[in-house]
Amino acid sequence: MTEVHAAIDIVAVDFLNPRHAADLVALLNAYATDPMGGGEPLPLACRASLVARLATLPYAHSWIAYVNDQPAGLLNAFEGFSTFKAQPLLNIHDLAVNADFRGLGLSQQLLAAAEHKARLLGCCKVTLEVLSNNHVAQQAYLKYGFAGYELDPEAGHALFWQKMLDN
Repeated sequence: MTEVHAAIDIVAVDFLNPRHAADLVALLNAYATDPMGGGEPLPLACRASLVARLATLPYAHSWIAYVNDQPAGLLNAFEGFSTFKAQPLLNIHDLAVNADFRGLGLSQQLLAAAEHKARLLGCCKVTLEVLSNNHVAQQAYLKYGFAGYELDPEAGHALFWQKMLDN
């Protein structure tokens, strides 16, 4: 989107607001279908239950970027805890900007909203994961002040791993 005078609003998601709920699911589903989000839509059961489940989690925080009242970007974050600092942290789980709205600085504004919340919560840091080949996202994170995580350069960078559970 190249509109010079775009009206941008970063809104904290109210999980009980039907518009916020629909926009969150639509934005997350669009991200999921992108190659950097896995390339497949969210399962129908996930789309149907996601916002109601988020609403039950007091440690879940989401923001939507609206451009000219259109949902354009999303950030989902969850509170965690740093045992090395004995303080809370905020982990950014999803950050996505729809292709039509890239170049407007939405990622920076969404990151600022998350950082503001983290400071209000007394967090010691904000964390996130990024795919090694997602160079566009890496540049946005570097621009905002993020860096790779390592305790000691000799030990190497932290890697994000998972084990899927059947349930």
